Amino acid sequence: MTAVTDQGRDHGQGHGPEGEGPAEVPGDDARRWDDGLIARRAAEAAQDRLEAERPPQDEPGPEAEAYAMPGSSLRPRLDALRELVGLSRARLDGETLAEAGRVLDEASARQRLSARHTVVAVAGATGSGKSTLFNALAGVQISDTGLRRPTTSAPIACSWTDGAAGLLDRLAIPGRLRRRPVQGGTAVDEALQGLVLVDLPDHDSAATGHREQVDRVLALVDAVIWVVDPEKYADAALHERYLRPLAGHAEISFVVLNQIDRLSGEAADLVLDDLRRLLDEDGMAVGEHGEPGATVMSLSALSGAGVADLRELLGRFVQDRTAAARRLSADVDAAAARLRSVYVADGRPGLGERARDEFTERLAEAVGAAAAGQAAEREWRRNAGRACGTPWLRLWRWYESTRQLGGLDLMAQVLAPPEEELTARQRVEQAVRQLADDAVDGLPTPWAQAVREAAVNGAKGLPEALDDLSRNAQAGGGGRGRGGNTDTGSAPVGQDGPSTAAGRGKRGSASAVRATAPATGVPVTRGTRPPRPAWWPAAVFAQASMTLLQIFGGLWLLGQIVGVIEPGLLTPALLMLAGVIGGPLVEWSCAAAARGPARRYGQEAERRLREAAASCGRARVLDPVAAELARYREVRERYVAVTEFSTTGA
Repeated sequence: MTAVTDQGRDHGQGHGPEGEGPAEVPGDDARRWDDGLIARRAAEAAQDRLEAERPPQDEPGPEAEAYAMPGSSLRPRLDALRELVGLSRARLDGETLAEAGRVLDEASARQRLSARHTVVAVAGATGSGKSTLFNALAGVQISDTGLRRPTTSAPIACSWTDGAAGLLDRLAIPGRLRRRPVQGGTAVDEALQGLVLVDLPDHDSAATGHREQVDRVLALVDAVIWVVDPEKYADAALHERYLRPLAGHAEISFVVLNQIDRLSGEAADLVLDDLRRLLDEDGMAVGEHGEPGATVMSLSALSGAGVADLRELLGRFVQDRTAAARRLSADVDAAAARLRSVYVADGRPGLGERARDEFTERLAEAVGAAAAGQAAEREWRRNAGRACGTPWLRLWRWYESTRQLGGLDLMAQVLAPPEEELTARQRVEQAVRQLADDAVDGLPTPWAQAVREAAVNGAKGLPEALDDLSRNAQAGGGGRGRGGNTDTGSAPVGQDGPSTAAGRGKRGSASAVRATAPATGVPVTRGTRPPRPAWWPAAVFAQASMTLLQIFGGLWLLGQIVGVIEPGLLTPALLMLAGVIGGPLVEWSCAAAARGPARRYGQEAERRLREAAASCGRARVLDPVAAELARYREVRERYVAVTEFSTTGA
């Protein structure tokens, strides 16, 4: 047997992976002694001994499994958070979304790994006895203990079953620090199958690297056992740096008061009650009477008191196989809580009908829609007077207009006062500012800024666009007069904006002289003729008849005076009187009949200009603002989906 063993060692000696010790393998077929029953039994015994002495190794193999807990809302919440981050990247800075991105990355990484394993970290302060508890749970001396501080300098893992290599790689725990526990085959040991226990360095260690390792591993494990001792259970470093920020992770937290063998029974109860009080102040729910929350208990890792109870609790916790999902759900809650201020509005922001109507009304005032309608109405009535008035009155009006064109009155009409031009542009800017203020009322700051930027960007060139759209709307809906001229009733702000309307007025032709509507800076087109109603030819014919009667009666009387016609004053006098009275009577009747059409024409001109202003404002300002508000409502719905099924109540 000795020769067999030596020969096997000479020809079969090797090393296990990662330098974890020698691994003896049998020799090849030419050197192996297997020609007898005793030899075969000896070889099998040697192989069994080698397997027993070999350090535990995780078997490589596929570890990506379906990761879900029955009835869990984790997957839809993660999907909603992923959509939320994607929709918000253009509106929020990367620092704001960094935590949510980290949670999504860690969730994806954890879901690709084994769902049969539960990774539990043992964390504690210097001298709390966490390494002793770690060894007691494993049933073997794995982590070093002693009086020198800190004792644990790197995370050490103990896995109850194979297949956890990917999880330990994620924690960056090298193979030389991976161990296996001593299992006695009891029911508790069976329940612990799937447990991966990690002993961490002291979280209050003087070595900065130790604290960094603790923070890194705590962000990746599925659950944490916080080990405190009677002297430092109320340490501010523990509560302010860890327990209070991780209050939402209470369901995956165990808070263990160790070293109760140093206290009397009554003192241990008092310290445990005070520990529960501190946890309550930290916002960490304590799971008592079947309620969800942190598990709080006392034990002595050195004497073994209470360790069996903790092993039993861990067994039920591991077999539940929901720790990883609960951890990720708590991480989602924490990320959502940090994002609350940038997604939750104080009120009900948005654009109501009242805000839209007020904006449209301000734009109509800015382009002088009311003044344009009044000018169009006056233009209609003037055309009616020119067409249906007496020749003598029309001749007088022509003389007056010619005299005004030769004076300085035309410059006063053509040139818009600079202060009025500025007022029109200021009204547009004020309308946009007021709309933005109404839209962002109660919005979180990033989205309010996005809405304001959309409104300001849309307002660039708005006065110029108002001119184009309003003139097109008027040209498309206005009636046509003789010669195909289109009467606009009024012309809005010039294409170059209110500040250049005066310059454009200087270049106006004789058939379309521009004047400025009072207090608006909006030029009004004059000289074009509105469409004539059907009764205008009859009125013109009647007026011409009255004029002919006057001329005929006058010539008759003149002929009698010079002796060409026989005397008889009554008939020519009556004819002339009928023409003199009938002319003004026809003009008055036409003026009365023109009031209704003139008023409707002015209202139509005002309506077209209002619609043009509203269309321009809607395309350039209202629609972009509404799009930003719709984007906010969409991300708000995604945020609600993230927080709706919270398991921690965060």
